Amino acid sequence: MAQVARMFLATVHFTQHRDCILRRLTADVDGPVPIEIEEVQNGLVTFVLRSGRHTDTFQSELEAADHVEHVKRLDDGNLLVTKPSCGAYSAIYRNHGTLRRSNTVSGRQREYNVLAFRREDLKAIIDDLGTFGTVTLGKLEEFRAGADSPLTDRQREVVTEALARGYYDWPREITNEGLAEELGISRATLHEHLRKAEHALLSAALADGHERTGERRFERTDLE
Repeated sequence: MAQVARMFLATVHFTQHRDCILRRLTADVDGPVPIEIEEVQNGLVTFVLRSGRHTDTFQSELEAADHVEHVKRLDDGNLLVTKPSCGAYSAIYRNHGTLRRSNTVSGRQREYNVLAFRREDLKAIIDDLGTFGTVTLGKLEEFRAGADSPLTDRQREVVTEALARGYYDWPREITNEGLAEELGISRATLHEHLRKAEHALLSAALADGHERTGERRFERTDLE
C-alpha cells in the first residue's frame, strides 16, 4: 500500500525585530513587495525581488550594501538577489519547512507561505521565528495525498523514500546528499523531484481536498 503523505500549509505573519536591508528598502513602499525564493543554503538566501517601479532604487541600494553577495537585474521589474538571511528563511529551512508561492515583505512585516510535512516541524518554525520577531499564524491547511495524488511514479518514489528515510524528521535522519546517493540521482535532481512533487500536491490540495482551519493567532495547542 502506498504511504499517505500528510502535509501542512501555513500562512505565517511575521514582524521582523532585526535590522534588515529589505526592511529599509520597503519601509516607504506603498503595499507589500513579493519575493520568490530560489534557494537557501549555507546561511545565504537567493530570491527574486518583484521590485516593479522601484527597481532602479532597489538595485542601487542593494549593490551598495557590503553584505549583499550578488544583484542581477532580470528585467525592468525584477531583481535576482543573493544575501545573508536575516534569520527567517534559515529558521524555516533548518526546521525542514519549505517556502511556497509568493511571499511578501513590507518594512518590518513579512508574510510567508510555509509547507511542512509534520506538525512538529511547523511548531519548531514558529518557535524559532519567535526568538527574533513576533509571529501570527494565519491560515492553516491540512491535507493528505494518497494513491490518487497527482504525482508521477518517480515523484512518488522520491517523496516516499524521503519520508521513509527520515528526511523530514527532526533531527533529520539523512542528508540531502545521502538521500540523493541512495536514490542514485544528483542532489539537484533530488531537489527538482521534491519541488515538483510538493507543487503538484499543493495544487491538487488547494483545488479540492484541503481542510481550512481559519485565521487565528498562534497558540501551542494549535499544532499539538
